[in-house]
Amino acid sequence: MNSPRSPLDRVLATTMLRTALVEARLGLDEGGIPIGASLFKRDGTLISSGHNRRVQEGDASVHAETDAFRRAGRRRDYPDCVMVTTLSPCWYCSGLVRQFNIGAVVIGECENFHGGHDWLGELGVEIVILDDPACTELLSNYIRDYPEVWNEDIGL
Repeated sequence: MNSPRSPLDRVLATTMLRTALVEARLGLDEGGIPIGASLFKRDGTLISSGHNRRVQEGDASVHAETDAFRRAGRRRDYPDCVMVTTLSPCWYCSGLVRQFNIGAVVIGECENFHGGHDWLGELGVEIVILDDPACTELLSNYIRDYPEVWNEDIGL
């Protein structure tokens, strides 16, 4: 279980989200699904970032959160880290957060997909949902234009 700490500042969380949103747009520019993620220290120091590369690499396991996580390398400070993602993490990525005891998750939006963040919150992970219109619009447009790819990404 995570130790008590001050709640994550929403202004800082919004600033962190901008890095993940840049990653989401990079993924779209590469022909992929526009979901981005970044891993930060709680003070706002960027550790790593990545984006969904499932289409680009033909690998169903390369979600945005796993891409950012892989790029972070081996660490011992995950409980003091924040996973920032443009979309609510799926069960696979929620499991990664749980497995490595990441202390907080910032979510750009959960309108297009409601993943495992409620479960993470029940387990003591701090959850910050920003309801960011840019995140919602970016993915909504993608889902409209590529519904079959989106359905594959979420396991439908």
